[in-house]
Amino acid sequence: MKTDELREAYLAFFETKGCVRRPSDVLVPRWDPSVLFTPAGMNQFKDHFLGRTKLEFTRATTCQKCLRTGDIDNVGRTAYHHTFFEMLGNFSFGDYFKREAILWAWEFCTSKQWLALDPARLSATIYLDDDEAADIWLREVKLPPEKLERLGEDENFWPANAPSQGPDGVCGPCSEIYYHSEHGAVEIWNLVFTQFNRVGDPPDNLRPLPSKNIDTGMGLERTAAVLQGVETNFHIDILRPLVEAAAEVCGVPYNPADEAGRRLRRIADHVRACAFAIHENVYPGPNKEKYVVKRLLRRAVLDGRQMGVGEPFLHNLVGTVADLMKVPYPELGQTVQRVAHVIRQEEANFLGTIDAGLDRIGRIFEQMKREGRGTVAGADAAEMYTTYGFPPELFETLAAEHNFTFDWPGYQQEMQRHGELSGSGEKIVFKHDPLDAIKKARHGSRFLGYETDEVEGAEVVAIVAGNQLCDQADEIDSKQPITLVLDRTPFYGEMGGQVGDTGEILGPGFRFEVTAARVDGAFTLHCGHLREGTARLGDRVTARVDAQRRQGIRRAHSATHVLHYALRKVLGQHAEQQGSKVDEDWLRFDFTNPQAVTPDELAEIEREANARILEGAPVAAEKLPLVEARKAGAMMLFGEKYPDVVRVVSMGDFSKELCGGTHLDNTAKIGLLRIVSEESVAAGTRRIVALTGKKALERIREHERALHEAAVLVRTSPDELPGRIEAMSKEIRELKKKLAHGAAQAEGPSVEQLAQGAFGVLGIRVVAAEVPGGGPEVLRQLIDQLRRKAAPVAALLASREGGKVTLIAGASREVVEKGFDCVAWVRAVAKRVGGGGGGRPDMAQAGGKNPDALPQALDAAAEEAKKLLEAP
Repeated sequence: MKTDELREAYLAFFETKGCVRRPSDVLVPRWDPSVLFTPAGMNQFKDHFLGRTKLEFTRATTCQKCLRTGDIDNVGRTAYHHTFFEMLGNFSFGDYFKREAILWAWEFCTSKQWLALDPARLSATIYLDDDEAADIWLREVKLPPEKLERLGEDENFWPANAPSQGPDGVCGPCSEIYYHSEHGAVEIWNLVFTQFNRVGDPPDNLRPLPSKNIDTGMGLERTAAVLQGVETNFHIDILRPLVEAAAEVCGVPYNPADEAGRRLRRIADHVRACAFAIHENVYPGPNKEKYVVKRLLRRAVLDGRQMGVGEPFLHNLVGTVADLMKVPYPELGQTVQRVAHVIRQEEANFLGTIDAGLDRIGRIFEQMKREGRGTVAGADAAEMYTTYGFPPELFETLAAEHNFTFDWPGYQQEMQRHGELSGSGEKIVFKHDPLDAIKKARHGSRFLGYETDEVEGAEVVAIVAGNQLCDQADEIDSKQPITLVLDRTPFYGEMGGQVGDTGEILGPGFRFEVTAARVDGAFTLHCGHLREGTARLGDRVTARVDAQRRQGIRRAHSATHVLHYALRKVLGQHAEQQGSKVDEDWLRFDFTNPQAVTPDELAEIEREANARILEGAPVAAEKLPLVEARKAGAMMLFGEKYPDVVRVVSMGDFSKELCGGTHLDNTAKIGLLRIVSEESVAAGTRRIVALTGKKALERIREHERALHEAAVLVRTSPDELPGRIEAMSKEIRELKKKLAHGAAQAEGPSVEQLAQGAFGVLGIRVVAAEVPGGGPEVLRQLIDQLRRKAAPVAALLASREGGKVTLIAGASREVVEKGFDCVAWVRAVAKRVGGGGGGRPDMAQAGGKNPDALPQALDAAAEEAKKLLEAP
């Protein structure tokens, strides 16, 4: 059975059992702060399991895209571990329970109509004292007793060890199904019976839940390997071609048993994971999920480099990933070019430093062996990341190959000093909030803000003060933030990049100032302060939005859609939204683009956007089934989670996007769009900030005033100001050069004098000297002259000014090729003057706060250079 056939068979089988087929959740659930990536099928049903939402269905089945990094070191080495994988699941929310879950699992596995696995090759495990599950397996399934094993809470309880170690909350025993073949036993299905609420430490700490749930997970790749009779997931029909494609682009044969085979499997896994993540607009970066993508890509690049690949190669595999996964995820084919570009850029970045980094790591290991140290120092690991781009996890892996351990606390301390710690603290899977009871009783707040800015007769259905539900709130608590929840509201709660509304709620004898509107599930939270009177549950109120502010937000949000259109027209269809923020007449828009937008392109984007504004295109919104919206050509952002019915906002015939925000009814009401900045926010991601309406007009007037004042200061007219400034700038640059040259000549040593004062180490001139009055540019010029006239040379020059020290180190090419690192040199010296620095192996710069210590630091510079040069 092919993998695509297995996926469809599973979902179809559980549809026959009354389960509603739901699509996979996105891989990166940005709305869920408890996880970076979706780790399991149950993640999208958290509120269902906790009873936080009124249920539209009580049975569901999915095939979920998942990504986990907990077992990353096993990827490629074991038969079944992956980072990215698919999990087949069926779920019950207070509906069917243990008996049905076990019987249906057995039926799907063994029935001739479905998988037709040999029952003699199947076994099961249960929790130690789960007699109910044992009875079902033995009496109803008729599994032989010798094929049913009872295991402890570390193996057959979710979360593992929950009864004795926690955490408190929903938990339960599980039952696992194993398949036994000539390749060994493999777990293919885990049935979790969430029937308890853990409260405190044992004994008697497992309280039965009033509503019992089912959460099962069948590994798609594992089960496909069983059905296809292969010894590893990497040899199934949707993975083996990717492994072989990796072998082809790396120029090595695929031998499953050798080290290159393990590397190729890891490359296949990592590029598949990254292709899916980048498709959802998660680009390599320094933090959170972006750091995971960066780490996976660099691990794969390192594998390629260790097989002799010196050029970017991973990007060539993106098309293969999309082709192999096109049946369940056809949307991957739409972004192959963009994903490949991002991966290639990250490959090139790492390949630019990887050889120097590997050489540096080799020298660190040699020094550790000489000194008898068994742990990689945190400072060394931090240097490898900040200077050479080596993720610490890769360094740790290389260290383990030499039987060295890794100082994680030391690394984190060093990175905190640099302000670059990526951070991925422990996440809370489930959390409770004071609105849980309301969520169980009501569907949510009805939003009426599309039609009106004011609603009369709304009912107060919840009051939260001090994180507790209250029956009333008094004026005397006006300093304490209070949250009101209404059954219907005109207030837009912050979401989708649009800020929440502000305004007031007026009730019988009270006035409540709304300072922020937020969203929690289907409810709008009106946060603010009670200014007069007493608010009570059940009060009928008038909710009134600040209409002037709302109109400014509408202008900015509609302008965001216009800007998105203009970007794609001018730059190309790759310019996809990466994020946005919309406030009163102000917007921020992030989008994909491999390089900075040129001034001419920015001018054209602004011109095109304002042309669409001036044409006065009508703006309309309608609700459509997701499938119809897609057919109608509505723009959908990859990685966003959309409901079955979506709101489509159209502007003329040029823009059609899915959007839940508030908008104008005509683009002409935007008035004007003015771009105020364009900058980089991450590799391959640019950001535009723009103003609309009143703020755009104010900006223009400010610029006109500044232009007039500047013209007056230089005694010219505004029209002639650019030419006047250009002439003055040229004159100033020439004067600075003369001054710098004169100061260096008058106070500082010449290149010849510096070379004469050098001492030799292994045939290399080493210069460490102060250049009085020399700024950074003068120091660099002197080092460049030394590299030309006195090579091979390593020079560290310094100057003092205004209570600060400037240090610049440089080395000629021959010296760097011998392993000399100017970054390490300048940092060692900078510590002695109270500073730090960085740069490249051939040129580095540092600063310091203690100029009085400079002479001693320069003496130390010579000794530090000698150590680096004499090191093997």
